[in-house]
Amino acid sequence: MSLLDGLLNSTDSRHKVFISYYHKDDQYYRDEFERRFGHLFINKSVKPGDIDSDLSDEYIKRLIQEGYLTDSSVVLVLIGPKTYCRKHVDWEISAGLNKKVGGYSGLAGLLLPEFPLSHDNKYNYSDIPARLADNVKSGYAKIYTWNYACSSDEIIKSVIQEAFDNRISKADKIDNTRKQLQINLCS
Repeated sequence: MSLLDGLLNSTDSRHKVFISYYHKDDQYYRDEFERRFGHLFINKSVKPGDIDSDLSDEYIKRLIQEGYLTDSSVVLVLIGPKTYCRKHVDWEISAGLNKKVGGYSGLAGLLLPEFPLSHDNKYNYSDIPARLADNVKSGYAKIYTWNYACSSDEIIKSVIQEAFDNRISKADKIDNTRKQLQINLCS
């Protein structure tokens, strides 16, 4: 077998990651995350301009599910101060946890530097997306701080790998029972 044949027949062992975030407030961190760690995963995320925001909510939801989340193996939520109130973030998490949409995705969250932590560096469940909070409480998902998780390639790889492994080992802990947000809870 030639070197070219070996390259063509090799499989890419990187995970397919969908990055969920509040586009208006947290675009910088999404871009920074991809710039620093994009070589570690296959990015399945919606990029600015990919979907016309004037389309109907149901059509957007279907486009995200079928075009981006169907074959994603991990949903990574970038959590800023207003991420909890964004309906599209809720829909993306819900689709990732829906077995009929390409199987379950692993789930993890990264608290961005602007996220409001308490004086003892803790977060309130009410400040993160509710569906993500449900799955942290159940033991399916984990939350990390940006400064910790983004300190090295090895840590990001382990965060993604653990979320990926949880798809199987902790599938019984998935909580996707919450009704999907119909409107944004804040502007």
